[in-house]
Amino acid sequence: MAETAEEIKARKERERDELYALDISGVEWHCAPGTEEHEERVEIAYLPEGAVAMRSSLDPGTVLRYTEAEWRAFVLGARDGEFDLEPAPPHGSPASE
Repeated sequence: MAETAEEIKARKERERDELYALDISGVEWHCAPGTEEHEERVEIAYLPEGAVAMRSSLDPGTVLRYTEAEWRAFVLGARDGEFDLEPAPPHGSPASE
């Protein structure tokens, strides 16, 4: 039997609460190859059950956490170009006025 919208919402809230309750003080943070320690970068840590934590090297105290399904959806979307930024219009063009 399929979950109702209310059951899905409750399940996702439980998953989020469990994910944020994890002690991640000892996780190993990873960044893209070729980045230097002093450079601004995005760092990720692998958590139990395929979950992932993500932070900015400039604000390591703010950590976002994603379930395996959320992370997989993000990675697949990024690979498909869903999050590609549109180039900014040149300075002085009508779009920037």
